[in-house]
Amino acid sequence: MTTAELAALSDRSVVAAMILLGMALVAFAVNTATSRRSPTAANAVSTTVGPGRSTATQHAGGWVPTPVDAPAARVGTVLLSLGALATGLAVVLRGVAAGRVPWGNMYEFGLTGSAAVALVFLSLLRGRQVVGLAAWVAGLVLVLLGVSVTSFYTPVDDLVPVLNSWWLVVHVAAAITAGALFTVGAIATLAHLLRRRSAAGDDPYAALAHTVHLVAFPIWTFAVIAGAVWAENAWGRYWGWDPKETWAFITWVLYAAHLHALSAAGWRRGAGLLAVAGFLAFAFNFFGVNLWIPGLHSYAGV
Repeated sequence: MTTAELAALSDRSVVAAMILLGMALVAFAVNTATSRRSPTAANAVSTTVGPGRSTATQHAGGWVPTPVDAPAARVGTVLLSLGALATGLAVVLRGVAAGRVPWGNMYEFGLTGSAAVALVFLSLLRGRQVVGLAAWVAGLVLVLLGVSVTSFYTPVDDLVPVLNSWWLVVHVAAAITAGALFTVGAIATLAHLLRRRSAAGDDPYAALAHTVHLVAFPIWTFAVIAGAVWAENAWGRYWGWDPKETWAFITWVLYAAHLHALSAAGWRRGAGLLAVAGFLAFAFNFFGVNLWIPGLHSYAGV
């Protein structure tokens, strides 16, 4: 197949993914609406129908069915999985068409990031009482894909010479992985902050956020270090306080402060706000710095 044909297949896969994600969003929204019953309990109580299969878990604030039990949630999970696969296929086809790793510009980064967010959430969904977050994840991935297609789309082209390095694979792959984890963590953190006043006992959203942040932070640390090594190779210095480097460091500091606050007495209530601030810094680094602030990384924009 020609480059143009492969690129066209990638574009059609993106359209299919957006349709599937839209349907998943509706299914999860239906599940959320139908799972909110009035009874509340001071503590979570799980009922089972067999080994390892929970029919529902009652948290303060109402009953929250798991993906195993609620039909709408099962349908949504299948649709979200298919949407993630379609997005992943679009990424692979884009890479084959370009003959390189498919994250050389904002469109490709957004495309790959969308697939990563969906896959990260799906990998964490099984066995956790966090299906209430699924509609928000599906919606956010759908928005990111939509913005990437409508505002960042770039035809398949060769890399800018300075990007033609194996460090592109290492540095950007780490940044995408950490970014996907940060995104899921931000959604879980916001849900926890909204539920904190009414939820009693352990909040599964807080547990999910803590898990993904513990995994994401060292990956982001590696991405920052790899970027510094690449900068020395490309520009002859490890660090120059370029806008993208500066905001990557700000993101690192905020997440470091978040993890520290979780272990420090008296700071735990503010730890979630630090995580949200860290994600906002990460998002600004991708959108704001690339679009509005000139620097040595400007070639990585649209």
